[in-house]
Amino acid sequence: MTPAKLIGFGIIILALVIAGSQSTYVVEPGFRGVEVTLGKVSDEFKPSGFGTKAPFITHIVSIPVRQLTRAVPAECYSSDLQQVNLALRVLYRIPESSVVQIYKAFAGDPFDSLIAPRVQEALKEVTALQSAEQIVKKREDIKSKTLIEAKKKIGDILIVEDIVLENITLSKELETAIESKMVQEQEAAKARFTQQKAQIEADTAIIKAKGEAEAIRVRAEAIRDNPGLIQLQIVEKWDGKAPLVIGGSDGNNGANILLPLGLPAGTTTAPAARR
Repeated sequence: MTPAKLIGFGIIILALVIAGSQSTYVVEPGFRGVEVTLGKVSDEFKPSGFGTKAPFITHIVSIPVRQLTRAVPAECYSSDLQQVNLALRVLYRIPESSVVQIYKAFAGDPFDSLIAPRVQEALKEVTALQSAEQIVKKREDIKSKTLIEAKKKIGDILIVEDIVLENITLSKELETAIESKMVQEQEAAKARFTQQKAQIEADTAIIKAKGEAEAIRVRAEAIRDNPGLIQLQIVEKWDGKAPLVIGGSDGNNGANILLPLGLPAGTTTAPAARR
């Protein structure tokens, strides 16, 4: 075989190898392929895996269908006309049914053209109804409402899984004003608690005093209605020792006081009362 024939044979083999390599493709897991032939996009996507295609004139574009996360900054104004800067992260994915449409409309990356502006628009609408202080206090509520509004604006072409509100930045003056107000509210709440505690303690003391007064009244009525009650209580508490009766100073109307003499129990004769 002449050298010219060998060169020609080598060129043919090389062309076949190149054509063979150009006639196959691989779509990685988590992606779907869009077939483009001479600028015309196929209406059906290619699943992940190995496949064949027309060499040289057809190429496969991979579009991710797994969840993606991108950052979105937003500059908003509150209902009290305060500037609030927010940092968000949007979690989204492209459904299989939208892969071809997303490629045709957004070249396979819909975030900057579709998602970011819709999320920013939804966030501005939500924050415009709240004061700057409420935006800081109700960040979870702001996030939830923004997610709902963003889904309405984006539609079914994309699936927005969640929105994470990472940071809220206010002006230094506004931060100082909000912090001062919160401190005042905490001090007011503490003062109200102290006042309520004092009122409860006062009410408790009154109730206790009323209970004690009622108990004294009941005992006084019982003694008045039952003159022998005191004698009965003395007998019940008697320890078996003879008592000593000490008369009053006038000898007639003074009260008598009973004191134990220390006599052994069982003594039957009591000593005469001192006069």
